Amino acid sequence: MAGICMAVGGVAVGAQTGAEQATPPVAAMARTVSGKIVDPSGVGVAGARVKLSRAGDAAPQETQTSDDGQFTFARVAPGEFKLTISANGFAQKEFSGTLRDNEDFIAPQIALALAEVTTEVKVVPPQVIAEAQIKEEEKQRALGFIPNYYVSYIPNAAPLVPRQKFELAWKTMLDPVSFGVVGAVAGIQQAQNDFSGYGQGAQGYGKRFAATYAEDAIGTFIGSAILPSVFKQDPRYFYKGSGSKRSRIFYAVANSVICKGDNGRWQANYSAILGGLAAGGISNLYYPASDRNGAKLTFENALIGLGANAAANVLQEFVIKKLTPSASKSDPNSGNSVTKPLNSIARVLGKMVREGD
Repeated sequence: MAGICMAVGGVAVGAQTGAEQATPPVAAMARTVSGKIVDPSGVGVAGARVKLSRAGDAAPQETQTSDDGQFTFARVAPGEFKLTISANGFAQKEFSGTLRDNEDFIAPQIALALAEVTTEVKVVPPQVIAEAQIKEEEKQRALGFIPNYYVSYIPNAAPLVPRQKFELAWKTMLDPVSFGVVGAVAGIQQAQNDFSGYGQGAQGYGKRFAATYAEDAIGTFIGSAILPSVFKQDPRYFYKGSGSKRSRIFYAVANSVICKGDNGRWQANYSAILGGLAAGGISNLYYPASDRNGAKLTFENALIGLGANAAANVLQEFVIKKLTPSASKSDPNSGNSVTKPLNSIARVLGKMVREGD
């Protein structure tokens, strides 16, 4: 009986050993998955990231290709799998396959496509560019306090829309420096007894101050805002900054009678010429009767205004930029508020010469 049991036990043991030999462990069945990753021209892609994943696997296997684009995954269990390949400059690609028992899987050469390059082009309206440039211009002051709004150091500065032209005119005439210059001019006129019909004392000074400010304001708004909007002209002086001194002087003087249009082309400065005539003609309405010389005074004042513009432009070309510490050296925009005070002073000097004072 014991012998039978042992025999039975022996048979049982023998049967168990046979089953173990018929079903080898998973590790013994694991094989490899390998292949090569290339670019569209067939050259191996080095450093490409290859991920092998299987349904139900929590953690996929990952590797990188060698210098010639080769990759290998070891100890892969049989069954379906998916390869996900990604590399810088290439579009991601997927490849699926099935690893069979007792076989290594060599994938066919996998070619990656170049990644699509998307270029975003933002179209900025010219008036938005001009607005940004004006904001920079308004920060610039010669000697740190004299506004300098009407000169552009950018040759191809964006053209101004009418609203921006009026804004520059308003900012110019409302700046405290403009009032200070007008006050000084009125004082000189009173000391020289110009426009004697205004009389002396506080009342005479007030009339001279009002007349000078009115002429500046009318000339600025008509010549730098209204007419430039009508004729589509840019009221700013465009700094040259290069060439011989002679060419720069000629350029500065010429810019008193020519200007750049909103279309970027040079043309006769109808705005400044007609603006000076209009301001001179309107001034006859409030100058003392003894100083009203009709058309003669109007044309004289207009010529004085053009001469003042020319002198101010020469100063802008050679002096003012050096005195404007906030002007950018690479991309500056500035302006001609300096020109307005200079015009006032030059106009008074011109009248003194004209009257023989």
